[in-house]
Amino acid sequence: MEKLNLKFLQSLATQYPSVAKACTEIINLQAILNLPKETEHFVSDVHGEYEQFLHILRTGSGAIRNKIEDVFGNTLCARDKKSLAALIYYPEQKVERMRLEMSEEDFQDWYKVSLHRLIAVCKESSAKYTRSKLRKSLPPDFSYILEELLSENNRVVEKEEYYNEIFDTIIRLNRAKEFIVAIAGVIQKLVVTRLHVIGDIFDRGPGPHIIMDHLMQHSNVDFQWGNHDVVWMGAASGNKACIANVIRLSARYNNLSVLEDGYGINLVPLASFAIETYANDPCQCFRVHAQEDSNLQEVSLNMKMHKAIAIIQFKLEGQLIKRRPEFNMDRRLLLDKIDYEEGTIKIDGKKYELLDKSFPTVDPNNPYELSEAEESLMNRLCMNFLNCEKLQEHIRFLFNKGGLYLCYNSNLLYHGCVPLDENGKFRKVKIGNKQYSGKELYDVLEYYARKGYYEQDNKDEHEYGKDIMWYIWSNENSPVYGKEKMATFERYFIADKEVQIERKDHYYRLIEKEEVVNNILKEFNVDVEKGHIINGHMPVHVKEGESPVKCNGKVMIIDGGFSKAYRGTTGIAGYTLIYNSRGLRLVSHETFTSTEDVIEKEIDVHSDTVIREISAQREKVGDTETGRQLKEQISDLEKLLHAYRTGQILEKE
Repeated sequence: MEKLNLKFLQSLATQYPSVAKACTEIINLQAILNLPKETEHFVSDVHGEYEQFLHILRTGSGAIRNKIEDVFGNTLCARDKKSLAALIYYPEQKVERMRLEMSEEDFQDWYKVSLHRLIAVCKESSAKYTRSKLRKSLPPDFSYILEELLSENNRVVEKEEYYNEIFDTIIRLNRAKEFIVAIAGVIQKLVVTRLHVIGDIFDRGPGPHIIMDHLMQHSNVDFQWGNHDVVWMGAASGNKACIANVIRLSARYNNLSVLEDGYGINLVPLASFAIETYANDPCQCFRVHAQEDSNLQEVSLNMKMHKAIAIIQFKLEGQLIKRRPEFNMDRRLLLDKIDYEEGTIKIDGKKYELLDKSFPTVDPNNPYELSEAEESLMNRLCMNFLNCEKLQEHIRFLFNKGGLYLCYNSNLLYHGCVPLDENGKFRKVKIGNKQYSGKELYDVLEYYARKGYYEQDNKDEHEYGKDIMWYIWSNENSPVYGKEKMATFERYFIADKEVQIERKDHYYRLIEKEEVVNNILKEFNVDVEKGHIINGHMPVHVKEGESPVKCNGKVMIIDGGFSKAYRGTTGIAGYTLIYNSRGLRLVSHETFTSTEDVIEKEIDVHSDTVIREISAQREKVGDTETGRQLKEQISDLEKLLHAYRTGQILEKE
């Protein structure tokens, strides 16, 4: 036996010091391989819409309703099933609602009936898990009782009496509410084993920080970064162009409270600067997405802050483009194309009149230089982002649990696209001194993004990595952006819609071609016969008849409009994809109205199955990525067993 292998087996022997223990683990792992595969839940483009997102997670995209149906079928009426579902989604609120509506005697009976029903649903939800996995899902306070109730206890002849005694005691000790909350939490965990978030948690909506707080408590989550995530990652790394973009988007969508209240970032210096600089400027081109009943004075201030940070952004981006000529973004240098006296701009040889001609902080002779006040402001904001503990915690979590793509269980997950030329070939992109395409392009961009956040020793690589995050956010060759330009300036300052068009990458035109899709799957070493591409980024125009399913089911674009800003385009409020042992199910959702509607009126978010792809045979753990890892562990343990039995390693027990 080679020394290296022997050294590895000796290390493994510290965990399994005897033949008996090695055999027990092999038997255990072999049994797990034959369990049904885990349930995976895919979401994309959440954009801070925390109420809609968290409700869909609580419901498992309809999985909990399905479990209730499986357990009770025709034995419960529709109203009782809805009431039970609401109890599982929002246990604390539902219990309090029932307490108010019922007499004390009826309420005690309701407790007992509800506990029986919850245990039945929990049993159904836990059926495909090992005892060990189930035990890890149980809350410490009730783990013993729940494990006992969920097990098949054949020693108890009168099981009904046994359960009733437990439930009566829980109710008598005034712990029923806490127990119901615990069971509901377990059910929510069990119906979705792994959560894939395919990009864009941040921007537009009011609660990305709330979503991140929740996801940090999730036991099994991964991220495929979207461009809106990466710009926040760049901001947290201290890239000033990214910081300006993050603040501008927060101002535009009237969500500055995310920065101020959610992350505690002080925007008073920006407000003071904006009031002083744009005091008499109505800033009409910088309207914000405000509610009709919004405070007009506050909206006016937000518009001034919006313009102030936008002008700073254009300057900072110009500086970045000039210091990184290899980014090939000179066409986005626009401030030097303005005739400030005439109030016009020339783009690609065509002159346009500007909608806003007031640029008090721009020096026409050096338009990309920050004024002294702007420089001071950005230095303060940069320090606030770098020193924001909560933001840094969230961004580290994104780095630790995420990447630009993931290959998992024969599915290829990424947010945007794989840059292609007009013929469907992988487009060659220069990063540094080399050209990259396909998977290598993803890999090198992720490598530098991590350098931009983590690198401490090499300052040049650290700075380059920070700039790469801005490149990923907005460059036409970025796989998570996938458009020829980001026409932010044009949308603010030019009325002509033609110049505002952001043409999509050839990818979006060519993904109906099986040859192109198969080449992408091969490039990422994904099984062409079984594999799917799952991505978001481009809202699906459902209202216009567009389907999220492309290339005969091989590609699924699951951006269905979580963001309220896109629901007019999509006509729905988001897609989720469920992949369990029986196959794939793509679900569309209607808008979540309120928690009160679910609890009081027992109105659930209506979900429709868009496609259902049923497996010929029920998939097992052994067919999955987890199964591959378990098989490797079994192989290693069998080698250890052989080493024990041939005397190469001695048992310790």
